[in-house]
Amino acid sequence: MDVEAAERIRLVPNCSLSVRAAILFFASLCLTSFGIAALCAARGFWPVLPFAGGEMLLLGWALWDSLRRRHLAELVTVTEDQVQIDAFTRQGHDQVVFPRHWAQVKLRRAGSPLHPSRLLIESHGRSYELGKFLTEEERSGLAGRLRRSIGRINETPRLAGRN
Repeated sequence: MDVEAAERIRLVPNCSLSVRAAILFFASLCLTSFGIAALCAARGFWPVLPFAGGEMLLLGWALWDSLRRRHLAELVTVTEDQVQIDAFTRQGHDQVVFPRHWAQVKLRRAGSPLHPSRLLIESHGRSYELGKFLTEEERSGLAGRLRRSIGRINETPRLAGRN
């Protein structure tokens, strides 16, 4: 049985904080912040309390959003004839397939330095953005790796492991 050679690249966001650690971190900061705010309020500086509450709400939202990202993953599979992208989220699984011979890897620079670049795989008028959660350096390195694997349009380089 001949097994087709494939290159697989798995992309996941860096989410090193566990749920338990996030809860402990948030609780310790709430205790500290509200403790200081209560001391200030006892001395007559009561406007400190709403600001402390606002800060903790914003921190809680940021931690929740960060923990939510740990369920994201993208798997790029490059075979001799196709490029398959499987996107996994908490809601489910999406799959996009492009013919490898016609696929193009494009790294589009942002119009503003405040916005990230976009890494796209395009073919036949369709495109898919990869690695929205990656840093600029990681996105640039991934673009180079995908260009070597997929090749340019009308070019199909040999995959690693094939003679």
